[in-house]
Amino acid sequence: MKRTIKNILLAAVVVLASSSCSKILDEYNPSGLTSESVFATPEGFESLVNAAYAYQRWWYGKEEGYSMSEMGTDLWMSGAGDTFPDLMKYINLQGNNAALETEWKALYSAVNVCNAGIGRIDAAGLAPDTKAIRLAELRFLRAFYYWHILQTWGGVHLSTTETAGIITTANKTAPEEFYALIESDLLAAIKDLPNTSKDYGRVTNPAARAFLSRVYLSEGKYKEANDYALSVIKGNYGFELLKNYADLWNMANLKNKEVVYTVNYSTDLALNDKSDEILNPLGHNRGSNNGHLLFLMKYDTETGMQRDLGNGRPFNRYMPTRFLLDLYPEGDSRYAASFKEVFYSNNPTATVKLGDTAVYATRRTVSNVGKAYKVYDRNYIYASDGKVKDQLRYPTLSKFLDPTRPSSNEAQSARDVFVIRFAELYLNAAEAQLRLGNRDSAAHWVNIIRARAAQSGKEEDMKVTAPQMTLDFILDERAREFAGEQIRWFDLKRTGKLLERVKAHNPDIATYIQDYHQVRPIPQTQLDAITNKDEFTQNQGYQ
Repeated sequence: MKRTIKNILLAAVVVLASSSCSKILDEYNPSGLTSESVFATPEGFESLVNAAYAYQRWWYGKEEGYSMSEMGTDLWMSGAGDTFPDLMKYINLQGNNAALETEWKALYSAVNVCNAGIGRIDAAGLAPDTKAIRLAELRFLRAFYYWHILQTWGGVHLSTTETAGIITTANKTAPEEFYALIESDLLAAIKDLPNTSKDYGRVTNPAARAFLSRVYLSEGKYKEANDYALSVIKGNYGFELLKNYADLWNMANLKNKEVVYTVNYSTDLALNDKSDEILNPLGHNRGSNNGHLLFLMKYDTETGMQRDLGNGRPFNRYMPTRFLLDLYPEGDSRYAASFKEVFYSNNPTATVKLGDTAVYATRRTVSNVGKAYKVYDRNYIYASDGKVKDQLRYPTLSKFLDPTRPSSNEAQSARDVFVIRFAELYLNAAEAQLRLGNRDSAAHWVNIIRARAAQSGKEEDMKVTAPQMTLDFILDERAREFAGEQIRWFDLKRTGKLLERVKAHNPDIATYIQDYHQVRPIPQTQLDAITNKDEFTQNQGYQ
């Protein structure tokens, strides 16, 4: 039987459940149980709340989520292994795209779990203090999922009640109504969320404030965006920028003071429900964070190299635009902390010794003459106009690598995904201040980020001034800071710069992107399943 968005709910008697936010999965015996009996107990209701958190894993750290939130922008081009080139290049992008279908189902399933919890919490038997916090968590999560839906598809279906039975219609709802619900949910959540949580990964008061700052930027409410960003920056919540940008990506340092909100994964990979018909009801191969696979060049076929843990398993999905590589000035430590250019031999040959440089894939122009190693420089990788010439060899985004995996072929990673870092609050404040006409204040907040990024002795060179503050500069700075962190497409859409910057900086897709690509096509499976097809129609521009 076909299902529409309104009746995709965890089957009441079988729930994704966890302790410490989805780290451990429990399965209820379905024999004789109903949702009324399970969710009417404190233990059963806790399983519902944990299920609501678990759906974040369908987007964060997943190839589908990366393709929808980073690709098709000014920063990335298709590597040879790209499995969703229509999302990257906007060529033949239609509602039959598998990534869009997966995320639509997951996000609406998540919303329905949140709606169920909000509607059932009064009968759950929770202690008053716990009840207030769990309700706040559910309202935050509903806002979180609806923001992703709104940004991705525009004014599509909106519901605040749990589905009961089979529903075969859907509604089109104005973006303003989405924002009204998102705002009210977040403001309500902020009232009752604690400042900290012993369960790492649960939302806290400052995390909700930070996300509301992002929402207000999306909505064009710049004073409010600034106020909520500053409420976290100045709120004495214990957050701080790490001294070294590179330390953010150390697997031993994931729980650090810069992380405001995270989607966490278990170090026991078996608990991340990679393939389970019961615990993973929407399909197989969700598993753990797979961001470590996606940005790696094909190094393991080069002379003197073989696949190993340190260099990663190269799926070769995405490669940087020349524009992205050139954004980092001399003296900016974020380039070396984000990109890997040199591969040292781990498979010696007659011509390449163990530990010697085997491959150098660089953004620079470098002569290959007299080199004992292979050089792939900017002129080898890119044409004179910036179009890609080689989709296999290029500087590799390395910040998501995970050398703690059990083997070099392991596709899963226990790396947590940083959804909101403290750095974002500074750049949110800078953008809001710029929009409000306060360039001096914008430069002040940007300079805090650049001071952390500056290499020793380059601090003065990295400083910027008020006249340099433009929307494009702030987008450049966000690219340097957040490259690959599943936010770029939203940044460009929010600022109205998606078409302009893709056309200016991504020559591989510049001729294909159109104005209607600022929302994604509604999955065809959804359109086929509903009966009110004349009312709930495909987004304009798509077939």
